[in-house]
Amino acid sequence: MQHGENMEQCELEPPQTGWRKAGSALRRFLPMLSWWPQVNRRTLKSDLWAGLTGAVIVLPQGVAFAAIAGMPPEYGLYAAMVPVIIAALFGSSLHLVSGPTTAISLVIFANVSPLAAPGSAEYIHLVLAITFLSGCLQIGLGLARMGAMVNFVSHSVVIGFTAGASILIATSQLGAFFGLNLPRGGTFLNGWVALFERLPQINAHAVGMGIITIVLALIIWRFQPRWPKFLLALTAASLLNQLLEGGMHQVALVGALPASLPPWSPPGFDLAELRVLVPGALAIAMLGLAEAVSIGRSVAARSQQMIDNSQEFLGQGLSNILGSFFSAYASSGSFTRTGVNYEAGAKTPLAAVFSALLLAGIVLLVGPLTAYLPVPAMAGVILLVAANLVDLRGVRHIVRTDRSEAVVLGVTFLSTLFLQLEFAIFSGVLLSLLMYLKRTSHPNFTILAPNPNHPRRPLVNVQRKNLDECPQLKILRLDGSIFFGAVNHISEELHRVMNKYPEQCHILIVGGGINFVDAGGCHMLFQEAHRLRLSGREMFFCSLKTEVMEVLMRGGCLHRLGEGNLFVNEAEAIAHIVPRLDPERCACCPKRVFRECARMPGGLEHDPDLLRPRL
Repeated sequence: MQHGENMEQCELEPPQTGWRKAGSALRRFLPMLSWWPQVNRRTLKSDLWAGLTGAVIVLPQGVAFAAIAGMPPEYGLYAAMVPVIIAALFGSSLHLVSGPTTAISLVIFANVSPLAAPGSAEYIHLVLAITFLSGCLQIGLGLARMGAMVNFVSHSVVIGFTAGASILIATSQLGAFFGLNLPRGGTFLNGWVALFERLPQINAHAVGMGIITIVLALIIWRFQPRWPKFLLALTAASLLNQLLEGGMHQVALVGALPASLPPWSPPGFDLAELRVLVPGALAIAMLGLAEAVSIGRSVAARSQQMIDNSQEFLGQGLSNILGSFFSAYASSGSFTRTGVNYEAGAKTPLAAVFSALLLAGIVLLVGPLTAYLPVPAMAGVILLVAANLVDLRGVRHIVRTDRSEAVVLGVTFLSTLFLQLEFAIFSGVLLSLLMYLKRTSHPNFTILAPNPNHPRRPLVNVQRKNLDECPQLKILRLDGSIFFGAVNHISEELHRVMNKYPEQCHILIVGGGINFVDAGGCHMLFQEAHRLRLSGREMFFCSLKTEVMEVLMRGGCLHRLGEGNLFVNEAEAIAHIVPRLDPERCACCPKRVFRECARMPGGLEHDPDLLRPRL
């Protein structure tokens, strides 16, 4: 009977396992199922307050970001509604808040402004199309579980790009801040040249309004950092502008925002537009994913949460695809709003959902009031946003720590200023990969010798201790993998050593630092060992990892190298190699670097202490 019960239980296990796998897959594609059980009255209250704070903060930010992207002001707010809800529900982070960002806004302007006049109907059509394409690319990467790809966008690339973007953003606001009509779409050098040419035409009232806005925002940030500094500063500037009759002094106003929800706007494009927009869409997709994942990781480190990169890819892709149908241009994770969301006490992604819904209500109520917002005041806010993009501490850390990463940062920064923005990102990523390949393709050789001052005589770096070497045996430690990209460098280094030290007949390679060997590495090792053997010399190996030994065995290299030339560790290798050295040279050798030298001819005469037992 018991046997029958056991059989019945075994028959039931596969369906249970199948349901469990199905539930796990469903939670992976619908992460809201994982955190929804945590929702209660307490979390709802915290999320509602955090959402209200985020909605108030994004109101001036959205208008500013839309200006950077060359879009009408209301489109910056549309990008903070539907995309925010989708990214929150389908992403893996509990606190990440998406929406319009400075970097993506700038990339959009750089890619679309040459194709249509900023703010025009054609321009808006192309921006929504490129948003849809970038979302499709992000979805594809997420479905392919390519979350690790974002790791190739190094921290140096992001810092260099954002530093360059801050200068471009500031340059784009020079005309609005100084009350001048400067040409748009040129390089940042053209913008500064145009400013200096029009210095006598500067509107002092406009400059004063911009400076007042900046000062007020800094004062609020200094004494009440949790208050919505941008919104309060812009409100004060609007009131002051009305009191001083700014319209009489040609101070431009933003204009009233339409008090409406995002209109339905399905994106569309033809084949010709597709070819033009795909490179920019790829740059937007990669930059957006890098921003979202890096921000999600930083806040997850504080909240002790694990982030699924591929799931974030899906969330960001869905938000851009569906957002483009509701007049939202490309969005990503927001540094400011995510930090404020976490500090305001958000517990679940419902905080981001509440922020989008509350923003829609605020737009319906106060949208017409933006008619009194001075353009120079908005430019002052954008200049503050641009200044906050520059991570001086991160720049100093990279420059002091790693020269190669400093080069990557510098190239990305200069490319951002002088080249197309999508090329700036790609050039930084490509240079990072080249630096990585250079490091991995140039394994390091270290010359070793026994330390006579230590009772166990371990092998140490001769350059650090200035130790004597065995006249017949060269001991090298190889730190790095032996693969097709490194075989030429390793072969050249071995030839250099053999030519420089011809009196040292044999070579022992300590392979504890070799992580893997491929077919090309196997062939190179056999060739070098064979070349040495033809000249009457031998190559030995020790301390190889199990994975490396298995590859050598499968490739037949173990047999060709000679199983008698491979040893488990350094002590075993030296114990077997020393008796195979030339006894005549050992007899007259004054160095006696190994303990085994005591057993060679003349050993006791030179160093009787070598017969002492090992500790």
